[in-house]
Amino acid sequence: MWRFVKRVLPKTLLARSLLIIVMPLIIIQVVMAFVFYDAHWYRANTRIAKAIAGDVALIAQQFADYPGDANQAWMMTQAQERMEFQVLYRAGETISDEPAFVSKWTAPFFLTASLDELLPSPYRIDGQRYPREVFIDVQVPAGVLRVVVPESRFATSNTYLFVLWMATTSLILFLVATVFMGTQTRPIRRLARAADAFGKGREVPGFTPSGATEVRQAAAAFLTMQERIQRQMSQRVEMLAGVSHDLRTPLTRLKLQLAMLGDSAEIEDLKSDLAEMETMLEGYLAFARGEGAEVAEETDLSAMLGEVVNGARRDGSTIDLVADDHIMLPVRPVSLKRSLTNLVTNARHHAQNVRVEAGRRNGAIRITVDDDGPGIPEAEYEGVFKPFYRLEPSRNRETGGTGLGLTIARDVVRGHGGDITLARSPMGGLRARITLPL
Repeated sequence: MWRFVKRVLPKTLLARSLLIIVMPLIIIQVVMAFVFYDAHWYRANTRIAKAIAGDVALIAQQFADYPGDANQAWMMTQAQERMEFQVLYRAGETISDEPAFVSKWTAPFFLTASLDELLPSPYRIDGQRYPREVFIDVQVPAGVLRVVVPESRFATSNTYLFVLWMATTSLILFLVATVFMGTQTRPIRRLARAADAFGKGREVPGFTPSGATEVRQAAAAFLTMQERIQRQMSQRVEMLAGVSHDLRTPLTRLKLQLAMLGDSAEIEDLKSDLAEMETMLEGYLAFARGEGAEVAEETDLSAMLGEVVNGARRDGSTIDLVADDHIMLPVRPVSLKRSLTNLVTNARHHAQNVRVEAGRRNGAIRITVDDDGPGIPEAEYEGVFKPFYRLEPSRNRETGGTGLGLTIARDVVRGHGGDITLARSPMGGLRARITLPL
């Protein structure tokens, strides 16, 4: 039961707040309407029906007690002026045995009981033949007396006014509640958009706390958190810049000293080890640096992929690129290009043919890198994203790197609010798929 209620309940805060306001209002109005129709409406229509039935019975009695054209003409005039009835007399006729028409109004239903009580003569009611009149045929000794009762005698203005006031006030209250709740939920939506943008690495300019006290507290906490994270990132970048400088200085001295020692097999081995150490250092620093303090900017991902693929083709690799034109997205271009380069380079090292596709799919940007290499076991799809994790345990540059390429790639993509997943490629090797939210 609770699952069904959760499924049918509105999903947004505005809709749920309006439901909390509107539901009690509807219940109150239903109760009021029930009380009104059970008391006022029923009594009012009963009294109207009794009044009409009494007038009809009086006219029928007068026609029976005072025959004659003059008396009948006088009574017709009085009924017209004082009772709003139009009275027609058909001498020598009798009421037919046809069933009476069911009336479209409410009061004539009560009229039958009142006529049964006050009128001993046979009668017949026709309330449907004409739109604004009810015909009451009454059998009198010398003929049939037709009393035409206008709609105004049955109308109860209080009923219409009551319904009108209920509908009008409900509409006004609903509009006021909608406007009020809209102003209360707007700061929450602004906070959600700001948090989403910050989580994707984008700037949040002009965001200030607003709204109710609790919403302001949440917004202030968000701004404090944003400032703290940015400060920590800035401090980390500055620290790593110093570490990078300090580590590169002795490496540079070693390279110069090796260059001055001449050529020999031992010197070449040392140069190779030094180059490998420099490559590993760059990988470690890139992983530790993350995205640094780079600012997101509107970037053409199609052009970026073209640069990455063209760079990989210089080594003689066969790489096909199929991408939509002008895929624009605010990203950190240097970091994202590094991520794409890592994926394409990883595919190029293990395969003969690589295919890169990019386009807009289901409200997101999807970039897929397929290869025809040996692939990796499905059980290792998540493990290869761990820092320093390698399927080939050695650290030989000929068989692999430091085990940070995929880690850096996923870290960058997740910093943009997306993710990288691995799967088996239709080409027979590995498929790496990047999904970035628009």
